Amino acid sequence: MRASDKTNLGRDRATPPLLHEIIAGFLRHLQAERRASAYTLRNYEAALRNFDAFSRVHFGKPLDARSLEQVEISDFRSYLARRRADGLAAASLKVELSALRSFFRFASRRFAAHNDAIIAMRGPKLKPKLPRPVDAASADALLGLADASREAWIGARDDAIFTLLYGAGLRISEALSLMRSSAPSGDALRVLGKGGKERIVPIIPAVRAAIDGYLALCPFAKGPDDPLFLSARGKTLSPRIVQGEMKRRAKALGLPDSATPHALRHAFATHLLSAGGDLRSIQELLGHASIAATQRYTKVDAETLLSAYRAAHPRAR
Repeated sequence: MRASDKTNLGRDRATPPLLHEIIAGFLRHLQAERRASAYTLRNYEAALRNFDAFSRVHFGKPLDARSLEQVEISDFRSYLARRRADGLAAASLKVELSALRSFFRFASRRFAAHNDAIIAMRGPKLKPKLPRPVDAASADALLGLADASREAWIGARDDAIFTLLYGAGLRISEALSLMRSSAPSGDALRVLGKGGKERIVPIIPAVRAAIDGYLALCPFAKGPDDPLFLSARGKTLSPRIVQGEMKRRAKALGLPDSATPHALRHAFATHLLSAGGDLRSIQELLGHASIAATQRYTKVDAETLLSAYRAAHPRAR
């Protein structure tokens, strides 16, 4: 934006709403109409508050609905450069850019504050992170390492969750969103995945036994529409609790920080692939929209085989 323009921002419209007011309306819209998760709301609010604070300094005054139209691509680049200088990782920058795009679409619809510059902005390129699954022996060890200082039913709950992630390939969010009525009683489980897409996953006896064992010990009598996995107080279980327990178990076994709940899902896919599983079938089991997402596991498995070859073959030493 030219310096001469910055001094005239918002002067040719009577009392247009200020940027922080539009942000507040956008967040209410996300919560009430879009049913955004608490995680999304928190990240988007932080990103937009950061942009508001930056714009006050960058333009010398608060932006409003009118002046949002005049923000140029160079201004957005300056903002992202500032955030990068603050130490923000590339993945977090993409989240902030996504928040800005969503916000400007909202501002365009509600306040006719059209801005094509933000649409033209390209986010930083990310190197795709390959999954780092735990090996089969470590996965088995993790499943039987409940905290002896906690109540037995909590240990059984955690074992059931980890067995479900490793034995059925669920995301942690999918496991924690299951209702009591969803508890597997047969050989299959109906899962609601990303984008509201439903899939059927087979349930092996070990998974069903772990869940049955947890339910037999759980002290809370709940109805079919209550969460399957409960907190120590009988409320909805937070993913952070599960992640913390996984971290404790991984540390006890000397496993790296990459041994997260999601690593059990990765292990599910990689071990199936190693055993000759069909890539398309694994895609269906994981709930991937694209085969490309599942193909990452072929590279992981190839790297595992190559590592074993280098370690064992006399000519590779």
